[in-house]
This record gives sequence, structure tokens and C-alpha cells, in this order.
Amino acid sequence: MATRATWLMRQTATLRESPGLTAQQGSMELVPIPLALASLAEGRARFEVHNRAFSRARLLDEPNLKPIVETFLASAAENEERDWQTGAAVERRHYRLTLSRLPQRADPACIVSFVDQTAEVRTEETLRREMSTDSLTGLPNRGGFTDALEASIAQGTACWAVLMIDLDRFSRFNACLGSLTGDELLITVARRIKGALRHRDTLARTGGDEFGVLLTIDAGREEADQVARRIRDALATPFRLSEYELRVSCAIGIAFGDAGVSDAEDVIRHAQVAMKKSKATKNAEAYQTRALDSARAEFAMETALRRAIESEQLNLVYQPICDLGTGRVNGFEALARWTDEQGVRHEPGRFIPVAEESGLIVPLGRWALDSALRTLADWDRRAGGDCGATVAVNLSPIQLQRDSIAGVVRRALHDSGLAGARLKLEITESALINDPDRIARVLTGLKETGVSIAMDDFGTGFSNLASLQKLPIDVLKIDRSFVTGLLTDRDKVAIVRAILGLAQALGMDTVAEGIEAIDVGQTLAALGCTLGQGYAYARPLEPDAAYAFLRERNA
Repeated sequence: MATRATWLMRQTATLRESPGLTAQQGSMELVPIPLALASLAEGRARFEVHNRAFSRARLLDEPNLKPIVETFLASAAENEERDWQTGAAVERRHYRLTLSRLPQRADPACIVSFVDQTAEVRTEETLRREMSTDSLTGLPNRGGFTDALEASIAQGTACWAVLMIDLDRFSRFNACLGSLTGDELLITVARRIKGALRHRDTLARTGGDEFGVLLTIDAGREEADQVARRIRDALATPFRLSEYELRVSCAIGIAFGDAGVSDAEDVIRHAQVAMKKSKATKNAEAYQTRALDSARAEFAMETALRRAIESEQLNLVYQPICDLGTGRVNGFEALARWTDEQGVRHEPGRFIPVAEESGLIVPLGRWALDSALRTLADWDRRAGGDCGATVAVNLSPIQLQRDSIAGVVRRALHDSGLAGARLKLEITESALINDPDRIARVLTGLKETGVSIAMDDFGTGFSNLASLQKLPIDVLKIDRSFVTGLLTDRDKVAIVRAILGLAQALGMDTVAEGIEAIDVGQTLAALGCTLGQGYAYARPLEPDAAYAFLRERNA
């Protein structure tokens, strides 16, 4: 500021020395930027002289300029700089305005200069606009959406809502059809969503297959539900892209805001939490405080679980699988247990879903496989040979999809020195839903290692006779829901009998889960079930206790 003021003082030194306005005018013309000499008379600013650049910029008639000069000259300041603009939106010019006092004058006077910064400002605005715009759809991106939301918050809008929309199965479409078709699908989806909105609503593409909507609510919160329904209806019509016809569904999370909300990112995060719930319920969901608490708890559990896996804090327990006819132990199912550093025991029903959601199920599954086979090899050494039992390990659908599971099993068997016949791998029916052909190839590769494959919780999923016939399944495990209350429910008896008949026809063994009374086991044996497990025989046992149980039962 001081340097520019000094330069202006030097450039206009002749203004103080020239005897007439004509000389002053000539001196000012030496300066290429708009320049004027202003003074204060009776409290009002007037421009005594100015150059042609000042006239061409039409600054003489600017109503907002003289009040600035008056305020400056009424103060004791020697210099002042500020950003200043003039003109309407389309023709707006941006200047850096400098005021420099002339101390030699008896009356208050100053040099007023303008440096035109319009080109720089417009370039900056263009770059900012490009940075906040999605290049594919032309919609605001995540940054632009956040800016729009922050502007709404700053305006103090009484009531508004944010909708976060996530497309189901888009990654699969993109992988199968190619990125160009995927881009075409995103553009078409954006147009349909835009058509379902009101003109004042803001639509943005906030992620790869995620869109955000900012709604202004006039009447009540049900407006957000109405918009969500319109969006779902708009996407319900099949998309015709090239020779393909695609059906796209979506999850929609809603978070409401009002004049008391101050953080845009909090609102977006709340809508994403609700969107995650929507993926499970298949309905548009509004954010609830409990949902965020649950999400934070899951995130904390994910962090703790990652540390537990890395430091091997988890352990396996083993539930015996017994021959229902003889009572002898046929094998054990390995089950993961976790007690954290604070001594808190976490139930598998809570930490296994978190592991699947976060991808930690892959290292967790590998650890369980290695640990179970090491334990079985240790039992063999203690028995002086084959201890007479197998071990069953559960495989998550996520691990089947993401891991090179056949290679993992092959290495684990090699490291333990055990034959594949000593290992059973249990999968659930849900593992077959997303990509049955690929899963069939994976299971075929597993069978080449010599392992047995069991279908866990049979009867509760979506498998059919055709898939069972094609897949290399060795064992059907009857879900505990059909075993509990078996003796008093004829329908359950009929279902179990049908499953046993199916297994016999397909040449499969059967294992009944959840047997809590000996007479239930006897009934199952009479119906033709081969094996069973449950509290009637033993609870899950620590490795040493499991080995002792095996030696006792099979003595």
C-alpha cells in the first residue's frame, strides 16, 4: 500500500506545483489508469480534475464513489485501499481503488486511482466455477453443492432439506458395460432426477454414483418424501442404452435443516447416514439422531476391530459336530470371538457385519482359516496322528467376491501340513445371489484343493434346486429356525423331512444346527439326519477343552 501511494504521489507531484487545471489535466494524462483529484468542500466530495481514462470508465457518475471519498477525507488516514466494483452483472467491472491524501493542500484533498482487475476476477470466477462443476453432467459437484448449502444456511432459510441419492449396482453396470455406457447412464439419470425436481431445487453430482438435492420446504417435511417418491418413479422406467435395457433403483437419505443449522457438512453426513439405512430398508429414510450414534459406534468398532486383527486379539472357539446315531464327534465348527483391550466382549452378530461392511472380513477370514488349521494340526500332533476330526470354517460372501480364496485355502493347507479332506468350508445361500456363475467357478476351484463345501443356514435364503444341482455342495446345514420347536410343530417336521429327502437325492450329507435337547437330536436321526450340533452336545469350547471333549467322546 505504501509503495503504490508513493508512486502515485510521485506521478502526481506536478498537480501540487501546476498553477492551473490545464497543466494538472496534462499531468494526469501521463498516468494510464483512471485517476482523479478529489477535494472536500462543505462536507461534500467533488472531483476537481480527472484524466480521460477516468471519463471512459464512466466513474464520474458513480453514486457510490463520492461517499467513499467523503468518508476518507473526513478521517485522519493518509492512504486507503479497497476492492470496488461498478456496473450491472453482465458489464460489471472490478477495480482496486486507492485513496492517497495530499498533505500540502490546505483543504482536504486526495488522489483517487483505479486499477482494473476485471480480467483477473473473471478468470478466478471461471476457475472457481469449473472447480465446483461436474464435467460429465454439468451439475454442481460436491464442492459446488456444499457452497449452495452454505449459501442457504447464510440466508437463514426457514426450512430446507438435503436428499442424498445412491444408485444401486452402478459399479456392476460400469464393470460389465464399460465406462462410456456408465457415463451415458449417469447423464440420463441426472436428467431424470432433474425432471422430478422443482425449478428452485438444486441437484448436484456429489460422487461417482451419488447425487445430492437441496430442497426449499414451503409447507411441511412431507414435501421431501414427495420429492423422493417422484425421483424413485422417474428412475423406475427402464433405461435403454445402446442395445441394453437397464433397471436402476436407488437409496435415498433425507436430512432436514432450518435457520439454526450452521454446518453444511454435518447435514450432508446426516443424509448419508440415512441413505445407508435406506439401502437396507429399500425405502427413503429420514435421518434420526440414533442412526448417527449407531454409525459412530460402528466406525469406532471398525477401528478397534482393525487393531484387534493386526495384533491378533481375536480367538476361535470350537463347537462339536456330532454323529446323531452314535454320539461320536465328527468335527468342529470354528467360531470367532473377540474381547477387546478393555475386557469388553463383542458378539459376532455385531462385529461380523461391521467387518463385512468395511472389508475387514477378508483379513479376518484369512486369520480364522489359518488359526483353525493350526489348531487341528496341533490336535493331530497331540494324538500322534489323525485325531479323527475335521474343522469347518465360515466363508463370508464378501470374501468369496474379493479374495483369491482358492489360493488362500491352498496356502493355508500347505502351511498346516493337512490334507484338504480335513477342512470344510461353510457358505451361506446369500453368497450365490449377486454373481452365481462366478461363485460356481470359485467353488469348483475350492473343490480342487480337496475340501468339502457346506451350505449353511439352508432354507432361509434364495437358493433353488437348479443351483444346488450345479454347485459342488457336499453338505446341507439345516437352519436352527427349523430345529427349534421341531417336536411340537408339524410344519417344521415336514420342512426338515423335505430338506433331508432333497439332500439324499443329491447325495449330500446333512447337519442340523441349534439342537438343544437330546430328544430333538434323536428325532432328527430318525428322520434321516446324519450330523448335528448344539447345546445338547456342547457349547463352543476353547481349543484345549475341545480336544479333551473329542478324546472323551471318541475313546
